[in-house]
Amino acid sequence: MSATDSSAGIPAPAPNDTNRRGPLAEVFFSLLRSGTFLTGLAIVMFWVACALFGEHFAPYDPLADDIINALAPPSAEHWFGTDQIGRDVFSRVIVGSRDILTVAPLATLLATIAGTALGLFTGYFRGIVDDVISRILEAFMAIPVVIVALLAIVALGTSKTTVIVVIGLSFAPIIARTVRSAVLAERELDYVAAAQLRHESALHTMFVEILPNVIPPILVETTVRLGYAIFAVATLSFMGFGIQPPSPDWGLSISSNYGMIGGGFWWTVLFDALAIASLVIGVNLAADGVHGAFND
Repeated sequence: MSATDSSAGIPAPAPNDTNRRGPLAEVFFSLLRSGTFLTGLAIVMFWVACALFGEHFAPYDPLADDIINALAPPSAEHWFGTDQIGRDVFSRVIVGSRDILTVAPLATLLATIAGTALGLFTGYFRGIVDDVISRILEAFMAIPVVIVALLAIVALGTSKTTVIVVIGLSFAPIIARTVRSAVLAERELDYVAAAQLRHESALHTMFVEILPNVIPPILVETTVRLGYAIFAVATLSFMGFGIQPPSPDWGLSISSNYGMIGGGFWWTVLFDALAIASLVIGVNLAADGVHGAFND
């Protein structure tokens, strides 16, 4: 096919800029060669395995109390000790990954979908649409996520669904800003002009032509937001507005036991805090690996 459609004089569409997208195989093999990505992935997959199968290899019921053995220090019987009502801390850490690895990824997915749609619209239409939506998003981003979450949860009630929606919508403007920047650059390229000359609809141009070419920054931003979402879920649970008892959720466990630190019972908090930190580190390492693979 020639560079110009002979029947209408319209530039033929580029082959969807396949070369510009970067061969997915090269990205995949780059990730496999990335020690940073593989380390992060191993950490995350460990906690995913705990979330899925933790109840099968946890030595004790994470919800069963044993007042006689309350606040027992780490030992061969209780590797991470017990909390103030005798529940095995090791079992609670293992099983406690389930809620946070359900809520945080779903909130991140919601943020990615909403943010991508907003970023495509503002970047593609520009003008008054861009100005109005961007100003609203900037005003929304000026308010700390935790404050927005607390206000929404107080108004709507505490539940996992509310936490997912609140965190997802709180992070959507940040992703929208990243997508908008990428779309503004893509909009000026020939394949977009060709789609417009073919009288493709705006939705087709945005979601079929442009979206595949802005996937790399979306993936990077999504992995970064996942780390922040984990912290946000843990923070809300710690404050009593996130995941509710009797869940062995890490943030909730820290909230229930942090008063014990002053009495020397450090194990009731330390291992849950280390679990949160390790998961966030794993996600961030994976995000760095993804970013590096797309920029090689």
